[in-house]
Amino acid sequence: MKIKHEAARTGITFGSALAIAISWSVNKSIVWAIIHGLLSWAYVIYYAVFQH
Repeated sequence: MKIKHEAARTGITFGSALAIAISWSVNKSIVWAIIHGLLSWAYVIYYAVFQH
């Protein structure tokens, strides 16, 4: 069970970092980067689907 827990925790942090990086490159706003970091994978998926 420890391996699954570690993988899930790593995925969450990677998703947040990816969302923050995308948000910063698009908006150049720390406030939006924090909000999108909290949304993590939801924002990453939104960006992949709806942005070019």
